Amino acid sequence: MSSHTRIACVMVGLPARGKTYIAQKVCRYLKWLGVSTKVFNVGNYRRKLHGSNQTHSFFDPNNVLGEIARKQAAIEALEDMIKWFLKENGTVALFDATNSTRDRRNFILEYCKKYEIQVIFIESICQDENIILENIMDVKLCSPDYKDMDPEKAAEDFRARISHYEQAYEPITESDLTYIKLINVGSQVVINMIQGYLQSRIVFYLMNLHIIPRNIFFSRHGESVYNLMGKIGGDSDLSPRGKKYAFALPKLIKDNLGDQPLTVWTSTMRRTIQTSEYLPYPKLQWKALDELDASSCDGMTYEEIEKKYPEDYANRDEDKFNYRYRGGESYRDVVSRLEPVIMELERQQNILIIGHQAILRCIYGYFQNLSQDDLPYVKIPLHTVIKLTPKAYNCEEVRYKVDIDAVDTHRPKPLKQKVNGGVNSEINQC
Repeated sequence: MSSHTRIACVMVGLPARGKTYIAQKVCRYLKWLGVSTKVFNVGNYRRKLHGSNQTHSFFDPNNVLGEIARKQAAIEALEDMIKWFLKENGTVALFDATNSTRDRRNFILEYCKKYEIQVIFIESICQDENIILENIMDVKLCSPDYKDMDPEKAAEDFRARISHYEQAYEPITESDLTYIKLINVGSQVVINMIQGYLQSRIVFYLMNLHIIPRNIFFSRHGESVYNLMGKIGGDSDLSPRGKKYAFALPKLIKDNLGDQPLTVWTSTMRRTIQTSEYLPYPKLQWKALDELDASSCDGMTYEEIEKKYPEDYANRDEDKFNYRYRGGESYRDVVSRLEPVIMELERQQNILIIGHQAILRCIYGYFQNLSQDDLPYVKIPLHTVIKLTPKAYNCEEVRYKVDIDAVDTHRPKPLKQKVNGGVNSEINQC
């Protein structure tokens, strides 16, 4: 057996307690950090095997056939999880199901022990009716189980399903298990027998996570003088059009947020601070939000970089995520320094981040679960606000374009085509 670390995070809890949301968030966080991670949602296996139109009676603990069918789905998910660990060298799996009885949890634990897979149970407990209601509303609108169903009937059926699970639910009490309990959206956290670096990272992340609905707004700074000159980096002021954007930004945010509280985060650079000038909200400057450090290339145009450092320029196009400017940073470096920002962001409610192109790409990539190949090429135009709303099954996105012109600083991903008998040649569409 390989010494490679393998961890199965097994979700535990009643329906509408945020388990799927938590599982997806942990997966996105770890993948963002470069850890091989995957979610195995037992509900998806159940729907594949038995269809998605099962009524609440299917989940009744007294329904013997239903119990057999649900265990069959769990076994198939477990088998796929084991294959993923062994054949694809996976590191962390999220086993997403209710796993609400001791028998089911012991079955999973023994199954994983055969393959020397560490098991950490993540139990979400919630007695706050308002939060449960919010989760029910989210599930009935987003879950594949209730697609195209009348919302009221979906909610009624889902509540009946919850009642069935409540009859059989057994919270984790065993002192010999590795677990973390998140009680009432993390207002109280209980941990037991956490071991090793990676388990500790997962727990620390979960301690900062909440499932209260909120919006996260992103905006690049207004157009800067350096933007107009085609230069990267620097600490220039806003252009006249950039100043107009700063003046227009408060109305756009107010129109789409209403009277909800909001905190504004900026970098320590002039162009982001100037963009936030007219926003009537509490503001916080983060050094960690400063733009990617281009070091020796700072203040140069891309044409100047290509001429002065032709080999570096080609290497950057070959692997933009890992390419590090001479004496400066790569996108991978930026992800590392943004981890504290992500942790704090998960603790907050409504936030507006006024930042820089590379920084916002990294944060956007975290929320939208982007690959390292795609992250450095996300289109985040000037004078545009992006609103993200994290949900259980996805992260909803809306973009608002302010009617103020700005230069386009986006450089698309280089295309490759076969020439000279199959040799790859890059075409950079700048």
